[in-house]
Amino acid sequence: MGRVTGDGTVGKALEVLDQVAAFGRPVRFAELLAESPFPKPTLYRFVQTLTSQQMLRYDPDRQTYSPGLRLVRLAHAAWDQSTLAPIARPHIDALSAAVGETVHLAQLDHAQVLYIDKRNANNPVEMYSQAGKVGPAYCTGVGKVMLAFLDADAAEVAIGQQSFHPFTTHTLRNPDALRAELQDIRENGYGFDREEHEPGIICVAMPIITETGRLLGALSVTSTTSRTNLAGLEGFEPILRDTARKIARDAANWSFPDYNVKEEIRR
Repeated sequence: MGRVTGDGTVGKALEVLDQVAAFGRPVRFAELLAESPFPKPTLYRFVQTLTSQQMLRYDPDRQTYSPGLRLVRLAHAAWDQSTLAPIARPHIDALSAAVGETVHLAQLDHAQVLYIDKRNANNPVEMYSQAGKVGPAYCTGVGKVMLAFLDADAAEVAIGQQSFHPFTTHTLRNPDALRAELQDIRENGYGFDREEHEPGIICVAMPIITETGRLLGALSVTSTTSRTNLAGLEGFEPILRDTARKIARDAANWSFPDYNVKEEIRR
């Protein structure tokens, strides 16, 4: 069952868009209705309006709905104007070529991780993270290094919004364990994913921070336990740090949206 926002008609329409997108495939109205908090007439009205505005696309042959082309255009504009991806692209290309492993670029989306770019390893392996996907912050390398370098109040708000679902036997299970991990990250300047989100997947991660202390996002080099270990990934720390520094330098004069992280997380 979905949630109903307190943001009026626009907020409810966005909830319907989120619901359609969450299926990850074209979806029938009956499937939407089964998980919707709205009564059938209300949901139908939203779906019809979103379709007429090209935010949703209706396939009459399959009788399914999927994200529309107008939404795709808006997403591309947001990608170019509101993420680090365009500025970081040449730097993560170079990093990927140098390390031969999977490289992730991420930003915080409220209290979660939004993967905004990715380069696959020379020998790719299947994993959850893909550009455009949202993941948990408490059990991913990029998520933890970003939480570690929020200001204290914003970090506490974000910690309070983590689910602490035990994805693996290595997942941090409670706020105190996460706080201890974040303290270690602040002392070292970088962090790890120790098979905390997916079995066999490990990474070393680095925050992207400007010279003025502004947190922009995070980078990681990711591999598998069958190919390397944490000590091997830690060897990439110097080039990872250098890449993060270059991205922060290039982004310093860019009109990147300067969100109040604390307020964004509370919403």
